[in-house]
Amino acid sequence: MNFNELKNMAPWEWPEDADRIILKVLRDGNADAFDRITAAHMAGDMVVINDELSENLLAIVRNSEESEPLRSQAAVALGPVLEYIDTMGFDDDVFEMEEEDPPPISENTFRKIRESLRKLYMDADMPKEVRRRILEAAVRAPQSWHQEAVRGAHANNDSDWQLTAVFCMQYIPGFEPQIIEALESQDPEIYNEAITAAGQWGIDAAWPHVTAILTSKAPDKDLLFAAIDAAVGIRPREAVPFLADLTASDDPDIEDAVMEAISMAEELSDMDNEDDYDVFDDYADDYEEDEDI
Repeated sequence: MNFNELKNMAPWEWPEDADRIILKVLRDGNADAFDRITAAHMAGDMVVINDELSENLLAIVRNSEESEPLRSQAAVALGPVLEYIDTMGFDDDVFEMEEEDPPPISENTFRKIRESLRKLYMDADMPKEVRRRILEAAVRAPQSWHQEAVRGAHANNDSDWQLTAVFCMQYIPGFEPQIIEALESQDPEIYNEAITAAGQWGIDAAWPHVTAILTSKAPDKDLLFAAIDAAVGIRPREAVPFLADLTASDDPDIEDAVMEAISMAEELSDMDNEDDYDVFDDYADDYEEDEDI
């Protein structure tokens, strides 16, 4: 199989040697520029990420001779594995208990990535776009230096840096006032990230924004997904009726997201009365019937 075939497949369909195919394109300085950016994106998928791919992504971020779009994508690609390891750790007993595969990267690689991203971010000569993406990746495994970095980004008058700051606020605690402020932003990207961050930290002041999005006749799809998740994070019990109204969506992606959110809301609500679950059970049964068709 070649790279052109691989990039047109879903990650769960990739063959066992997908990491080698991706790595070959990443390393090939003569390869098509867009293919290398695509390879960097693919390299960060949890299906393939490993020590060798991580090392190569990090090498690209460091290399000033590489293009800024490629370096930016390479930085972003390191984010998911940092978050995964930060959540799961390296305890073999935990992985065995949860029947999970072993960590995709070693502890040494994890530490190397975190420290390298810190040093690269502190380099003021780093191109803005690359530096932004470095911070966005780094905060997915929070460290003490991130608070100051996010505050600095938020204080910057550059809207791109403010967007990065609000994105980072979903991972770094202590920014509730700034998130609430961002909910009044006229920038749709900043507003989207503010909704996501508010849901992550359960910020109740965002509830009217979330319900307005959920009941809107034609919301932006990405914003709707953010609101679906945020509703569960802010008021899980009250979220169910709003979410239930969206199960009739003709878009299967929205329907799937809603059903997953209702299930999560059910768990978080910790309801004792079986009748309280009726709304979920009814829609879950309808969903299963649709899946059988």
